[in-house]
Amino acid sequence: MPSTHLSLHYHFVFSTKNREPWLAPTARKRVHEYIGGIIRSMNGIAHAVGGTGDHIHVAAGLRATHCLADVMREIKSESSRWIHEELRQAGFTWQEGYGAFTFAAPDLESVRAYVLNQEEHHRVKTFQEEYKAMLQRGMVEYDERYLW
Repeated sequence: MPSTHLSLHYHFVFSTKNREPWLAPTARKRVHEYIGGIIRSMNGIAHAVGGTGDHIHVAAGLRATHCLADVMREIKSESSRWIHEELRQAGFTWQEGYGAFTFAAPDLESVRAYVLNQEEHHRVKTFQEEYKAMLQRGMVEYDERYLW
């Protein structure tokens, strides 16, 4: 084949340190927009960024040249720096780990809706229930001692 064609879509999930509710509703939209900008600055596609006071969901399209660990490090370090400087939250930090799951292009609209409606979603399901279900759906082995 003379050229390369890719469809690489990811659903990222990561939380604040100790799942503390650092992201107040008034600042949350700005944080989400900033994270979308970080992805775009890396030549990725920010399909949607959403979340609650203690965690973030991102639906993003990446390129073949992206290294997932590098993308996540950049998102978390740049957004953390911005939250410290712009929102003046000196003690803010993200939890070390993250979840990353792939999804097919035809599922983009349902993933987008899911990411953007986290507030409503968490009225009926906790973050812990949600994340464990994502791990199980993705057939990811885990030790519950290291989830939270």
